[in-house]
Amino acid sequence: MHTTVFERSFPGSAIVEQALADTVHRPFWIDDLGDDVVRYPQLESELQADLVVVGAGYTGLWTALRAKERNPELDVIVVEAQRVGWAASGRNGGFCVASLTHGYENGKNRWPKELDQLERLGMENLDGIQETVERYQIDCDFERTGEFNVAVEPHHVEWLKSDGGGGVFLDTDAMRASVNSPTYLAGRWHKDGAAMIHPAKLAAGLARAATELGVQIFEESRVSGLEELPGGVRVHTGSGGVRAKQVALATNVFPSLLKRNSFMTVPVYDYALMTEPLTDEQLAAIGWKERQGIGDMANQFHYYRLSKDNRILFGGYDAIYYAGRQVKEAYEDREETFRKLASHFFTTFPQLEGLKFSHKWGGAIDSSTQFCTFFGTARKGRVAYAAGFTGLGVGSTRFAADVMLDLLAGHETERTRLEMVRKRPLPFPPEPFACIGINLTRWSMDRADHNAGKRNLILKTLDAVGLGFDS
Repeated sequence: MHTTVFERSFPGSAIVEQALADTVHRPFWIDDLGDDVVRYPQLESELQADLVVVGAGYTGLWTALRAKERNPELDVIVVEAQRVGWAASGRNGGFCVASLTHGYENGKNRWPKELDQLERLGMENLDGIQETVERYQIDCDFERTGEFNVAVEPHHVEWLKSDGGGGVFLDTDAMRASVNSPTYLAGRWHKDGAAMIHPAKLAAGLARAATELGVQIFEESRVSGLEELPGGVRVHTGSGGVRAKQVALATNVFPSLLKRNSFMTVPVYDYALMTEPLTDEQLAAIGWKERQGIGDMANQFHYYRLSKDNRILFGGYDAIYYAGRQVKEAYEDREETFRKLASHFFTTFPQLEGLKFSHKWGGAIDSSTQFCTFFGTARKGRVAYAAGFTGLGVGSTRFAADVMLDLLAGHETERTRLEMVRKRPLPFPPEPFACIGINLTRWSMDRADHNAGKRNLILKTLDAVGLGFDS
């Protein structure tokens, strides 16, 4: 077994402790909205609609917006248990990528015959997001800078050289000339396949655009169940309800309202840090003039990017599953992981010693065994659902919205003919087997990172049967 660069070269504990000394435990993006956040009323009566969308994250907001764009006469209602964009949609890394398959390699391994089509549809989807942002003047710091995949271990260089996903290969000197980190051995720049966005601003902007088209949004209106009615479905909330012809479920990581989907996802917790704004001198020390998103090539990988005001978000690496499949606020604070991320940050950018982190936070990812979204319908085709985004859902939520609307309309489209859309992934096993299996898989991935990327028998077996786990 080999050590990783983050174990071979690490900052002193005093540097890490000083950087985290005044950090607040709140998602930066949501905090950054300030006091100008639009609040929507609670549902306290009985309403009727053509379409009711459950969930006001990206998937639900895109579904409502796209439904009104398709048919402005539709009566569309969105109901949300908390606040617009408060969960994954307001606390992710802000990477809006073209891939619909959690990266090129995952798509190649699972749907090789459809890969070119999926890549094209993904790029068209990202173009559609950019067009929407511009048309509705959504102020979400949209920057289509692309992203770097960087090699931080020798075997990563070989992976990058053989990458079939396109992009421009950069050797050590070229990579460090672009972004100056002593950990970089090579890189590949995918110039057009990713945009950086402000997650909470995007959610707020989509909600604003949808309401301007006539969508009604209700917050703090948790849905407790679905009741099938003649010609429709009733959505039950604590103090009201909606009778609708059709329902779109956009509940992400939270327990599904459909029993059939109880074992289709598990909540995996991801964590991130945000620095204070860099000075001009600090920014010059690392370069990064073209502001790409960056992710390294390890199984347990880091992702990082610059905000509009030149903070660095640094997240990933630890993907933690807590036994029991529950989503709990207590799981969002994990000091062990925050210290680890801070240490890895200063290994990546030692020239930034003395920089402090302003925010730290965590959140749950709805992970599926195929690493990306699955789809389906229920209740005689009146209910559609999409879930299982597994951490790369910022862009693919728009695609998911279109798929659900296609399914509800009963239309066969290029999207609905995809095997990726038609075929359900394998479910996760019940507890305690899920916890044992997921954590054993995570251990195996860590071992692979310490063994030149070589996958052990556990990982090879999971590959063969179509199960998986990805940080």
